[in-house]
Amino acid sequence: MALAPKFAGQKLAVGISPKAIHTLELYLDYVCPFSKKMFNTVYNDVVPLLEKKYSGKVQFIFRQQIQPWHPASTLVHEAGVAVLHLAPDKFYPFSAALFDKQTDYFDVNVVHEPRNKTYERLAKIAASVGLNETDVLKTLQVDDKPGKDGSLNIGNGVTNDLKLLVKANRLTGVHVTPTVLFNGVVENSISSGFTKEQWEEWLNDNVV
Repeated sequence: MALAPKFAGQKLAVGISPKAIHTLELYLDYVCPFSKKMFNTVYNDVVPLLEKKYSGKVQFIFRQQIQPWHPASTLVHEAGVAVLHLAPDKFYPFSAALFDKQTDYFDVNVVHEPRNKTYERLAKIAASVGLNETDVLKTLQVDDKPGKDGSLNIGNGVTNDLKLLVKANRLTGVHVTPTVLFNGVVENSISSGFTKEQWEEWLNDNVV
């Protein structure tokens, strides 16, 4: 969990500074229109502001929040985890590219598409930001043959890590996307409709 700077003394660290910085955790779903709106504002407008005025004081964490009533939500978030496996520095560019094509993964656009075909499209998005398309697809594809032990729910190359992300998110009780946590506490005053100017005002009031 995030640690507020004023509680930095609670951190027991060996060989590193005990300093804590402010943390904004964004619980976002790739197929949620409101998540897209918040991500775009933060990524395109707020991050440059942080670099200019709040360097070393605040960090953002993208928490991948699967919304299971949209079946494709699991698949697109699996692609995000695959990018984290293969090229962590490409996660935010990939997320921006995926949000840009968000509607391609809405219910009506995937309902007749086999799972591995959806992965093929997601691998192409990853390739557009510099990843190897074949490696991404290999990580995501699900074989149509039973596992060596005869198991049928064999998952893919990101299944175990996806489980960890879901488990961590469930501990917070977050349901709605987007949801923002500030230093580990839900911050209801921040909405998806926040403009650059509203973000700037909020940061000025809360980041010291």
